[in-house]
Parts: sequence; C-alpha cells; structure tokens
Amino acid sequence: MESLIGLVNRLQNACTLLGDYGSAGDSVFSSVPTLWESLPSVVVVGGQSSGKSSVLESIVGRDFLPRGSGIVTRRPLVLQLHKAEPRVEDYAEFLHLPKQRFTDFSMVRKEIQDETDKMTGTNRRISPVPIHLTIYSPNVVNLTLIDLPGLTKVAIEGQPEAIVRDIESMVRSYILKPNCIILAITPANQDIATSDAIKLSKEVDPLGERTFGVLTKLDLMDKGTNAVDILEGRAYQLRHPWVGIVNRSQADINSKVDMVAARQREHEFFATSLDYSHLAGRMGSEYLAKLLSKHLEAEIKARIPAITSLINHSIDELEREMSHIGNPIAVDAAAQLYTILELCRAFERVFKEHLDGGRPGGDRIFTVFDSQLPAALRKLPFDQHLSLQNVKRIVSQADGYHPHLIAPEQAYRRLIDGALSYIKEPAAASVDAIHSILKELVRRSIRETEELKRFPALQNEIASAAYDALERFRGDSRKTTLRLVEMESSYLTVDFFRKLPMEPERGSAGSPISSTTDRYSEGHFRRIGSNVSSYVAMVAENLRYTIPKAVVHCQVREAGRSLLDHFYIQLGRRNSKQLGALLNEDPLLMERRQRFSRRLELYQSARDEIDWVLRSE
Repeated sequence: MESLIGLVNRLQNACTLLGDYGSAGDSVFSSVPTLWESLPSVVVVGGQSSGKSSVLESIVGRDFLPRGSGIVTRRPLVLQLHKAEPRVEDYAEFLHLPKQRFTDFSMVRKEIQDETDKMTGTNRRISPVPIHLTIYSPNVVNLTLIDLPGLTKVAIEGQPEAIVRDIESMVRSYILKPNCIILAITPANQDIATSDAIKLSKEVDPLGERTFGVLTKLDLMDKGTNAVDILEGRAYQLRHPWVGIVNRSQADINSKVDMVAARQREHEFFATSLDYSHLAGRMGSEYLAKLLSKHLEAEIKARIPAITSLINHSIDELEREMSHIGNPIAVDAAAQLYTILELCRAFERVFKEHLDGGRPGGDRIFTVFDSQLPAALRKLPFDQHLSLQNVKRIVSQADGYHPHLIAPEQAYRRLIDGALSYIKEPAAASVDAIHSILKELVRRSIRETEELKRFPALQNEIASAAYDALERFRGDSRKTTLRLVEMESSYLTVDFFRKLPMEPERGSAGSPISSTTDRYSEGHFRRIGSNVSSYVAMVAENLRYTIPKAVVHCQVREAGRSLLDHFYIQLGRRNSKQLGALLNEDPLLMERRQRFSRRLELYQSARDEIDWVLRSE
C-alpha cells in the first residue's frame, strides 16, 4: 500500500507540471474532473496562529516552514512525505527545482519564502498556485498534506481588503472536493464554537465523514479546564477521532529545541496528565501522522476503481482530440508533398459534398436557375421595346429611304436583336450569382475540413488557388452564355415566321383593307410587335433552360472536377522549404498538441502504474 501513496504523489507532481492541478489548474475537459482533483489528499485548515505550522513540523520532525506574524502561508504547500530507508539522511526536493537536494532545512524555509514572494510579491497577497515539496526521511510515514493559508477575519496593514474573502474562497475550493480529507486545526484555548476551521468544514462536510479534528496548545489551557469532552467526541462529534497536540513553545522554537526532544515532551505530557493519560495512546503528532497515513492509504485503495475509470475516459478523450489535431509533419519533401495532396483531396471531398448535396449549400445553385433567372427574364422590358411607337420607328428606319415592298424583314431582325440583347444581363447575372455561391462554398469547405485547421498557410494557398480557378470558370461561363444569346440573334428560327397567319386585316364591313393602307396602319405595326414578342418569348423560354446548362457545364462541373488542377501543377515545382512553409501550423494548435500529448503520456503511465501496483499486491 505504501507504493499507492507514492504513486499518488507522482501523479500529483505530474499534473502540476502540466498545469492540471486542483483549484488553480486548467482542466483539459471541463465536463470531467481533473486527475489531480480525483486523487485523495489531506488538506490542513485552520485560523491564523492555530498551530498549523507546528503540527506539520511535528509530523515531519523538522523546522522548515516560514514563521512570523500575520499571514505567513500565502500559497498552498503540497507536502509529500516519503519514508526512506534507515540511516538515510533527511533531505528535501522542490518540484520547481528538479534534482536539487536540500539537506539544510533552513534553506528549505528560505526557498519557500522566496518562491512565495516571486508569485505574490512582498505585500502579503496570496496565490492559489501551489508549491510542491517532498521530504525523504526514515522518521516519517508516507503521507501527503496540503497546507493552506490560515483563515483570518481582518486584513492587516499592507494587505488588500479582499484577502479575508479570498483566503476563505481558496480553502473552500479545496475542501469542497469529495476526495478531500479535511484536517481541521483548532487551538484548545479557543471556544470550539468559534473555530474557523470547524465552521468551514461543517459547511462542506456536515456529517463529519471527511473531517479529522486536531486540538493544539492543550498545555496552554487555563488551569482547571480541559478538552476531554472534545477529544472524546462529546462536545463536537466527528466520524473520526479527535487528536490532541502539544505544540512547541515560542521559547522552544527560538532556542531550537530538538524535534525529538519536543516529541518526547509531548508524549510525557499526555502520559502524565491527570486529564489526558487515558487518551495518551491516541494523542500526539506521531499518532496523528500514522492515523492520517493509514486513512489516506485506505481512501486511495477505495477510490482506485473510480480513478481508473476517470483515467480511461480521459485517455479516450485525449486520443480523439489527438486524432483530430493530427500527427507532427515530416520534414522530407516527398512526405510533405504527399501530406499536402492528401489535405487538398480532403478539402475537395468536402467541397464536392456541398455541390452534390451531402452538405448544405449546393441547393442555392438550383435556386438561381429555378427562381432568380426566370424572375429576371420576366422583368425584362420587352413591352417597352415592342411598344407601338418604337415598332413604328424601327420599321420606318429599317429600309432607309426605300419603302419595304412585301414584309419589313430587316425591321423584324432589328426588333428581335434589340429584344434579345436584354437577356444578356440576367444571363451574366446568373454567372455571377453562381460564382459567388461557389466562392462561399470554397470558404465553407476550408472551414469544415478538419485536417486543414492545423495549417493556416495552406488554407490561404488553397483558397487563393480555388478563387483563381473560379475566376477562370466564370470567364468561360460568361462567354458561353452570352454567345448563346448572340446565337439566337445571329440565326432566327424561320419556321416560326413561316407559320404566322398572313391574312389581311378586315374592315368594319368585313371586306379586306387595301394592301397599301394595311402596310401602314396601326394594326399592321401591332401585328409586327405581337409576332416579335411571341418569338422573343419562345427564345427566352429556351434560354431559360440552356443558360443553366452552360453555367453548370462551365462553372459548377469544372469546379467539381478541376478546381485545384493548376495548384497541383504548381506544387510539383516547389522545393522542400516552400512545401514546408505551407505546412507551418498554427502556434496555438502546436501548443495544444504538445499539451494533449503530455497529458496522454501522463494518463497512460498512470494507468500502467496502477495496474502494476494492483498486480503486485
């Protein structure tokens, strides 16, 4: 079981190095707790001058904590104790100073103070970022304790007014976690009802299932009073037994009384006390350390299934994220070219899905042909062009000074040509509308191609190449559609005119009007305008179906099959440096991959270590 506590310590350290720790950490996935949060830990809670530092130093058997007035502990201290082999000299290591051993514990105290000042400054502010300290000694039990700033009711000079609330919020954030074991420190010479540690622990653990109560300064109680009712659980009941501690006096600290001697005095105090001798077997700092170590081991073992489940879930999530992010890019030109081509094909697949209906957007092309083009054709000013006045003018001008002999054929051609020229505008507008839709589909496809998200430079190159291709397709499509309109003007459908009725207009008495009068009457011009209107309507109806065919052939179909053809030709001419520049990743994405990769290694290693520990039991 000792190896389980050591495993938890290693996992906590690894989580801290990854920035994935408790209240100050940034969880990889907000929907699940971090690994750090899921690991059982003992959190030391108490008010200022409650004796927290003395309890910790008594458990360790070393003077190593900063002391002074006011708030001395201004950052969480994660204290990991490892029982070393006999005859091994005590030493300490900080997580932020790897491989640097401290055998002088006065230097440990200085390093804690210096690291605190680095993060908080010297104005007694607090920080939630923990300091990790590991102490190896034959005289300790395997145990992990988290020491938090002491609860206070007022800010002293030089401290921000919000510090009282900030400390309570920090402490609460730790002890709220269901895996937290609360070590509530209360001075025996203080009324238990006013204890800050007990008050806060009761709020988060009302049944006292996670709370261990510690009474300090028992030797400083007024004569004639004792704390037996508390220590025996009658005054304030907890699920776990209360433990009494006799702290070193300030005189002992100043004179640097040996810790072994201090423990012996504590033992003698309980053994010889009339009030506490019957409780001596479960009093004192040594008993407290063993009690907490044993309980922590049991908690870790009980939570192994839940921890393993969390680890497996996190591994699955991380592996999915890594598959989306992709592997690092190779450095040789052939592999880079292959990667770029695969990315381009992935983009083209998404783009074709938009065109063919697998993704939304392609339906807008049909809307242009089915709604916008017919509507635009219906709004063309054919009536204005074929008004009686305009028909008269064009017919009169058609043959110059020569009067037309039989039929004004030249006038017909001019009227038709003028009417059909109006169709060029909606034809060109259809080309432009499809071009805009295709450009939007390119932008959308680039955004939706997951594989491309890593490479902003390649995204820009693909977009630029695709837009250039679409411009070429638009040019070809515009020429083709306008030629369709011009072809209708160039060669008329003669059968249409041959089938027109040629009967002369009748007078009011039913007799034919003379041919000379007929040719220059309003009815004659109206008949010409009507004939031209019918022909233009027939041609417009035909173009309504042929223009979409031309646009689809020249733009949509070409975009679907050869959008990046020119780009592929250019790629083949680029050297390794140029290809590598296309595969420069977004720095944030690179950092994200590295962060996920480190976390994945941590979780996989944790799973393997847990399996090994369980098999070796």
